[in-house]
Amino acid sequence: MIVEDQTTLAELYEQSVKEIKDGQIVPGKIVALSSKEVMVDIGYKSEGVIALSEFPDPKALKLGQDIEVYIENKEDDHGMIILSREKAERLKGWNKITDTSKEGDAIDGVVKRKVKGGYIVDIYGIEGFVPASLSSFRGMLDKDIMHKTFKFKIIKMNTLRRSVILSRKDALKSEREGMRTKLWEELKVGQVCSGVVKGITDFGAFIDLGGVDGLLHIMDMSWSRISHPSELVALGDKIEVMILNVDKEASKVSLGLKQRSPDPWEEVENKFPVGSRHKGKVVNILNYGVFVELEKGIEGLIHISEISWQKRIQDVKDIFAIGDMTEVQVLNIDKKSRRISLSIKQIESNPWLDAEAKFPVDSKISGKVKGFTDYGAFVELDSNLEGMIHISDMSWTKKINHPQDVLKKGQKAEVVVLSVDGANRRISLGLKQLTPNPWSGIADKYPVGMDMDSEVIQINNFGVFVKLEDDIEGLVYISEIDKEEMDKLKPGDKLKVRIFKVDAEQGKIGLTAKLI
Repeated sequence: MIVEDQTTLAELYEQSVKEIKDGQIVPGKIVALSSKEVMVDIGYKSEGVIALSEFPDPKALKLGQDIEVYIENKEDDHGMIILSREKAERLKGWNKITDTSKEGDAIDGVVKRKVKGGYIVDIYGIEGFVPASLSSFRGMLDKDIMHKTFKFKIIKMNTLRRSVILSRKDALKSEREGMRTKLWEELKVGQVCSGVVKGITDFGAFIDLGGVDGLLHIMDMSWSRISHPSELVALGDKIEVMILNVDKEASKVSLGLKQRSPDPWEEVENKFPVGSRHKGKVVNILNYGVFVELEKGIEGLIHISEISWQKRIQDVKDIFAIGDMTEVQVLNIDKKSRRISLSIKQIESNPWLDAEAKFPVDSKISGKVKGFTDYGAFVELDSNLEGMIHISDMSWTKKINHPQDVLKKGQKAEVVVLSVDGANRRISLGLKQLTPNPWSGIADKYPVGMDMDSEVIQINNFGVFVKLEDDIEGLVYISEIDKEEMDKLKPGDKLKVRIFKVDAEQGKIGLTAKLI
């Protein structure tokens, strides 16, 4: 009877003991705590011991607390069961990863530490590895990386080793692509978006809208004239822009900055009516005129012909500098073409209206030599009007090669008024007309057939100019001199000539060096 009872007790005991095997995760209860170990009852024939160091927060442990443990060995040499809390957590984490994710999926992880070649990341208790080349942490401080949660992409899962290779770089790329796709769907013409300046060129700036780049053309930056985009934006600037056009097929977005404020040209005819006078700032200087800013976004052109009634302007930069303030009168407005014609001279009275009365033909006047061209000299008269002495009106008898051979800049000169054309703003002046025309006497003094000595003063490809006496010159054409003799001549040489033609009306003496 006693034997049967013992057998029954043994059978009941065996039935009460759980069937366990190595590598399992089983529930357990803490039955004892010491300074180094935790004893756990898992319902087996003996309790298991776990090192206290395997628990992240030992102080939080309590007797009777339920925990899950991993069975490393259900019985060691001493009959004790070997358990592990860490391996239980790692296995649970691995199972969670494999149950919920696969290679290519995105997953959250906490960066635990930096190691050689990369970073260790905690994912559900499993340590994943992020190679430095895939971390995208370059330029970031360690304090902004360590113990922070980031999104990663699973590159490789090794089931045997229970290891995971992760990539932050690929996760960011996927995020950007997702944001880009969503952004393309949301972009609408007329919409105002925030963006960051990521590139600047001569023709505009590229703006990152959060995964999609748009072009802010220089023409759409400001209603005012700007020379370069860098005048308004810099790399890294955060700006608000308007969507002007979206081309999904070509992946192009056109942006505008000036469109966020009213177009000043809408009210231009009311603000600056034709004939009105205004003060403005010189903002650009070109060969043909000056651009003046009347207000922000409104510029007009003073053509070079509208600067002065009197002065002959060669270079606008001699009169204006960028930033100068000047008073102007509005001549014309072309709202469609966004052009305003301005004038300075219209503010003043037109001195050319009285020019003919003030400077009668044949009168003698004086003025200051202001400048030269190859064909004449300009002389400033009273009222700042200018007249011109043509090179042919500088001497009765001399051949003038350049006006500066006779006059100097700044020199005060007496001249004779030859003609006045107020409508075309021209005054013709003469220098030689101050003295009588000597050619009537020259014809008598130098009869045809007369031989005489002369002095070579100039040699060119069509002949030789010679001086007969002071202020009297003649021309020996190339056909009237032997080539060998002409090749030997130089200025200052003596040359025997014969007069064969005198034209008093044209002021010319024809000579030959082929004497008989």
